[in-house]
Amino acid sequence: MKIVVDDKIPYIQEKLSVLADEVVPVGGAEICAADVRDADALIVRTRTRCDESLLKDSKVSFVATATIGYDHIDADYLSRMGIAWTSCPGCNASSVAQYVESSLLLLQQDKGLVLSDTTIGIVGCGHVGSKVKVVAERLGMRVLVCDPPLEEANSQQPIANSYVSLDIIEHEADIITFHVPLTRKGEHATWHLADEAFFHRISRVPYIINTSRGGVVDNAALLSALQEGRVRDAIIDVWEGEPHLNVELLQRVFIGTPHIAGYSADGKVNADNMVIDALCRHFHLEHPGKIMPPSLPSDFPYTGSPLELYNPLNDSQALKANPSKFEYLRNHYPLRREYF
Repeated sequence: MKIVVDDKIPYIQEKLSVLADEVVPVGGAEICAADVRDADALIVRTRTRCDESLLKDSKVSFVATATIGYDHIDADYLSRMGIAWTSCPGCNASSVAQYVESSLLLLQQDKGLVLSDTTIGIVGCGHVGSKVKVVAERLGMRVLVCDPPLEEANSQQPIANSYVSLDIIEHEADIITFHVPLTRKGEHATWHLADEAFFHRISRVPYIINTSRGGVVDNAALLSALQEGRVRDAIIDVWEGEPHLNVELLQRVFIGTPHIAGYSADGKVNADNMVIDALCRHFHLEHPGKIMPPSLPSDFPYTGSPLELYNPLNDSQALKANPSKFEYLRNHYPLRREYF
């Protein structure tokens, strides 16, 4: 068996080498048709577009993306060709929740926001949004949740009453945070969900947080809203056109990071294990055992503050100082744990 794997997926190659005769690590953005032509399996992240141009005439029968999102996977093509594929739903949900919690604490610490007097609007309440909801409630915030697909799915259950429409969030939220997939079609398409019209409808001059997908928030419209005072400030981890982001927007936001909200070692290992599980099921292989995240150094200074475990301002300062190093900062990310 031959497996081609994105060389920036950490911790996974040792287990893959137990399962396969040949493991070929390649940069995610550089993976091409020649690399996968004689491969049996392909393991990627968001930088590899898995479609006909990559997979035509290849031996690949299984594709895994070690990410929650899968808008880089041409699912229709893979289905037509009988190629099995999987993503890792929820793998880094706790990591993103950690990012949001630290960001909220920084808004309180550095911007004077009293979280217990603040209303947060959560747009999307799946794996990530539901954990952000728990964080916000623990911080004493008033929480509004908007998720039309989930509301429809639960329409016959009492939980349906806990959802609000987007316009309620637009008028009542002091912070609006997005946790939706990127979709361009259908009744609940999310591409440019926060567009120019959205920023003209909001009432309370809110803070905007986006850790979902860059295209969910119209970056040009957000910059205009910030410049015109319709948005108080923003925390942005995902960008339109990555890795070529809007540098003016980056320098304007409170926190701007290189798509690393879900990059705790815990989240990465969760994804690795989900990929290994699916790979073994597909090829009927004996499981090589679970991967465990590395420990923090024994002298790690920790007194109990979440900001000691993770402070996103550090990542923001690094990106603002070197916007052209977006991919480098993303691919050479230091050890970060969710727990001490």
